[in-house]
Amino acid sequence: MHTTISVLADLASAVPQLLAAPKTIGEVIAGITGWIMGILALVATLFLVIGGLRYMAAGGDPAQAEQAKSNLKSALIGYALAVLAPVILQVLQGILGG
Repeated sequence: MHTTISVLADLASAVPQLLAAPKTIGEVIAGITGWIMGILALVATLFLVIGGLRYMAAGGDPAQAEQAKSNLKSALIGYALAVLAPVILQVLQGILGG
């Protein structure tokens, strides 16, 4: 419970910073990097949980097990994209001259 409250307090204190206009392309890219990594990790975790639950509930059915494996592969791709997001955005920053 304490952790949830502290996370919410941190988010509430970050709102004024999020609403402030960024000054440089570097600040914009840094903000985008954080959001992209968070969203990709969240979606990948969702696919990981769904894949795990489907695999457990497959009960020997090959079609269900294959669907679960597909979900797990999607989760791995999502985690890879979350890890590579900063690299991709750094390349964009270099191209845009930030």
